[in-house]
Amino acid sequence: MSAALVIIAILLFLVVLFLFSAIKVAREYERGIVFRLGRLLPAPKGPGLFILIPVVDRMVKVDLRTITLTVPPQEVITKDNVPVRVNAVAYFRIVDPKAAIVQIENFMVATSQIAQTTLRSVLGQHVLDELLSEREKINAILQGIIDEATAPWGIKVSIVEVKDVEIPSGMQRAMARQAEAERERRAKIINAEGEFQASERLKDAALVIEEHPIALQLRYLQTLLEIGGANSSTIIFPAPVDLIRPFLEKADRAAS
Repeated sequence: MSAALVIIAILLFLVVLFLFSAIKVAREYERGIVFRLGRLLPAPKGPGLFILIPVVDRMVKVDLRTITLTVPPQEVITKDNVPVRVNAVAYFRIVDPKAAIVQIENFMVATSQIAQTTLRSVLGQHVLDELLSEREKINAILQGIIDEATAPWGIKVSIVEVKDVEIPSGMQRAMARQAEAERERRAKIINAEGEFQASERLKDAALVIEEHPIALQLRYLQTLLEIGGANSSTIIFPAPVDLIRPFLEKADRAAS
């Protein structure tokens, strides 16, 4: 009886070991790529429970969730010969698990290298002003190139974003001076526009006063009212031009 119990125990152990090595579970976001005697099975396994043949089958799990890839900082020379340091981030996911395992040795390393080389190549074709002001356009170009390069590996690149652009301190000071000069130029233009508009209104006012001389007297009285409201010791006495015009004409005749 003892020998029979030992045999039964050994058989039970072998069955449990077989089930442990044969039964596999894949999560909802996982797929199992199975190689049977080195040959790829047509359909990925999962999600859920499935059975493999021990020793004969070998499985590689693939995560189908979106992966965040941080592109290391890259030294780039822009089209206008400005050295900048740029880093970026890319978001991609695997849409064909079989291609991601069979077509490329390590899809993470390959995608990272493609992203780095593409980042240097694309940014080197743009000037610094475009790199700073047209970020969305550059991101779209990067996403299209990287997605096209990784498509044979079963990878879909959804987003590529340039995170930070580090500019040399000397260039930052030059850009600050340029921005200050631009603000001064705009201020002078606005001031000139204001002077021009004011002169236009003064011309219109002069035409009105020419037609109605009494308007000048009303303006005098208004000016006195404004001065009287302030704490000032200045006294202004408006003299009508009509009062001093005879003296001016007499002085002109005497001079002639």
